[in-house]
Amino acid sequence: MARSRAANPQETAAPLVPARPTLPKLAQAAGRCTACELHLVGSKTVFGDGPAHARVMLVGEQPGDREDIEGHPFVGPAGELLDRSLEEAGIVRADVYVTNAVKHFRWEGTRGKRRIHRKPGMTHINACRPWLDAELQVVRPEVLVCLGATAAQAIIGRTFKVTEHRGEFVDVDGMDALVTATVHPSSILRAPDDETRSVEMKAFVRDLTAVRAALRD
Repeated sequence: MARSRAANPQETAAPLVPARPTLPKLAQAAGRCTACELHLVGSKTVFGDGPAHARVMLVGEQPGDREDIEGHPFVGPAGELLDRSLEEAGIVRADVYVTNAVKHFRWEGTRGKRRIHRKPGMTHINACRPWLDAELQVVRPEVLVCLGATAAQAIIGRTFKVTEHRGEFVDVDGMDALVTATVHPSSILRAPDDETRSVEMKAFVRDLTAVRAALRD
């Protein structure tokens, strides 16, 4: 299991992580997390969701507007696109553990009724890292997929660029799982036109199909 990169453990969620974690215990403990100021911004802690011993684990950036309301990861428009892409790649969504590097929604301002996403900072990522480490300890996935630059840089390293190495399997110190990175499904939704979106969707499904192929039978 990879260790937290935060320099001062008192500035992270580490003291809140149960000594013998299970996913229910972690979700309950994370609900009380005040390790960074985002607990004052988001409506609730949005913890990971999925089987305790899933073979595939997907890590995104942070919950979005819909996720913050419902309390579950990847249930908004990006989650719907992810569901379709997993199905096309031959991966059953119910068999996958999905989570985020940051468990609270960081936002500023609104567009209509929807709150506008704001990228989390390294202090937020570091504060939340013990939760992600604990999830990895419990789930022990065969393949870990980073969705987007924030997740990739949090797990693989700050110099990693998804644009240059998407779909590649890389070695990460302390990780037993195969690790790879691809785009976040929300980036596909932001494509400027239908043609670009179609191309990006096919590339995303191709990356997920490689994940399916990497699983040991």
